[in-house]
Amino acid sequence: MVADPIGVVQILPELIAGGVERGTLELSRFLVQGGHRSLVISQGGPLVEKLLAEGGRHFCMPYIGEKSPRCLLHMWPLRRLFQRREFHIVHLRSRLPAWVAYLAWKSLPVHMRPGLVTTFHGFYSINAYSAIMTKGQRVIAISRSVADHIQRHYGTPRHKIRLIHRGIDPDLFHPSKVGPERVAQLRRKWGVDERQPVIMLPGRVTRWKGHAVFIRALARIRDIPWRAVCVGPFDARGAFFRELNGLIAASSLADAVRFTGHEDDMPAAYAAADLVISAATDEPEAFGRVSIEAQAMARPVIASAHGGSLETVIDGHTGWLFEPGDADGLARAIRTALSRPDMGRQLGQHGFQRVHDRFTTRQMCQSTLDLYRLLL
Repeated sequence: MVADPIGVVQILPELIAGGVERGTLELSRFLVQGGHRSLVISQGGPLVEKLLAEGGRHFCMPYIGEKSPRCLLHMWPLRRLFQRREFHIVHLRSRLPAWVAYLAWKSLPVHMRPGLVTTFHGFYSINAYSAIMTKGQRVIAISRSVADHIQRHYGTPRHKIRLIHRGIDPDLFHPSKVGPERVAQLRRKWGVDERQPVIMLPGRVTRWKGHAVFIRALARIRDIPWRAVCVGPFDARGAFFRELNGLIAASSLADAVRFTGHEDDMPAAYAAADLVISAATDEPEAFGRVSIEAQAMARPVIASAHGGSLETVIDGHTGWLFEPGDADGLARAIRTALSRPDMGRQLGQHGFQRVHDRFTTRQMCQSTLDLYRLLL
């Protein structure tokens, strides 16, 4: 057992936007606040400034996430870093940098190696390249579905896998933290008034996020009042976005559906919605951060019944589940939610309680730190 404080190195391709990057910063902040040492290695990005402001350290390694032979040049600097024994844990969060760091780690004598942890952040393609994420002495799975995927396809012993769900920051995602003016401002920006129920589908506009299923479901409930917003970045020139607009036009929904683009104030966005949709189709959500963020804001959720959503949404208690890709099933769930707002509020409160009890960043980070200590 290594006494406090411990040093942790997290390695990933870059610090831009995304769930992996957000989790990396959340853990770094937690470690620093606990008196531990936190170093993040990446190619850099706009989140470096935030990492440094929160007390973490950053080392820039150009090409560490680039699929090029030159990324292997970082093996020797990493080997020297690990040899210094300043850091007790190396935490690998992405496949390509994981290969580089693993080779450096493996080249050391066993007694000189720091503890090695990997995180499966998704349902990676099943091949030798992805198998690197099973090479940790302990492997973190962000949901039971991912844990089953690891064990089923790679034969990883169950004792090596540790289930650690993602979490929300209750200082951000809590109804009491979002004032009415922030909500009103967003609704004005979206062009909806207080009398219109708002259905929101958050997430980057891509085929697997289920936007097409969402629009087909909306076409089936035109007889009741609502407005829908798709909140997330999109490629206005892309073929899929044009396809969605064609579907909207064919369904006579042009006045009812809006694509709002990227939104910085997601807590206010959830607060401005009456109902939140997570409609992943062929590929399930590995965890589904949208579902717990919405529930943290006391909003009822309708989600596809596969992947991480089966763990974050309890059908009939915190929200509703529907079969992936089933536009009719999604339409029925939306109709039920909008016709029974009292039930929606009740489910929202149940979801609020469950998320704040079970899915917080502090719980996620403490469980990760406990795993480091167990390994050491």
